Amino acid sequence: MDWTRYLFRFDGRLNRGLLWQALLIVALLAALLGVIGQVIHLLNVDGSLKLSIKLDFDFGLDDLFKLVDPRPYRSLASFDRTDLILKSSGLSLFSWIFLATAIKRLHDRDRSGWWIVLFFFVPGLFSQFSDLLPDANWVLPFSLAASALWLWGLVELFIVPGTAGHNRFGPDPLADFDDGSASAAPPAKSWDQSREIEIVPPRASPPGGMHVKRGT
Repeated sequence: MDWTRYLFRFDGRLNRGLLWQALLIVALLAALLGVIGQVIHLLNVDGSLKLSIKLDFDFGLDDLFKLVDPRPYRSLASFDRTDLILKSSGLSLFSWIFLATAIKRLHDRDRSGWWIVLFFFVPGLFSQFSDLLPDANWVLPFSLAASALWLWGLVELFIVPGTAGHNRFGPDPLADFDDGSASAAPPAKSWDQSREIEIVPPRASPPGGMHVKRGT
């Protein structure tokens, strides 16, 4: 498998199984960054070990929408430098992997990659700024619309199978697995009667006729 194309490129198609696998890879990388951050925090300024260990794997794509919200920037001063570096690097890496794989999955559904704006960015931005909206009845339709878009995107990306055969974004990714399994199966061996049956001349015993060769 071409891992660079799989995780970082935006062209081509991707089936449901590989998208779920990409999310698992992101979760494992997030856990690894969390462990690295805790190992670094085990050593204080004097180089002695701290007694308390707190594991925190808080790497979510919702942090991506906090970049356009000025409110979280007020708390950046309280962030440790190590936490800030790990958080920013992890967010950049995980967001890129998610967008690359999700857009290829939309291609598998024969949809343009711009559908990610409706399925991901619109509901995410609404959720980020929903607390600023007034508690009024006219907000309810927008909230329902954002939830419906998020649910629609979830079904499109993770549940519904892709289009069968070739589409405008490339060949069917499942066709590669089918061709590989078909070519790996050996052809059936036909029965050659002339090699397994011989005509023997008449003898005293046993009587002559056709006999099957032993050991075949």
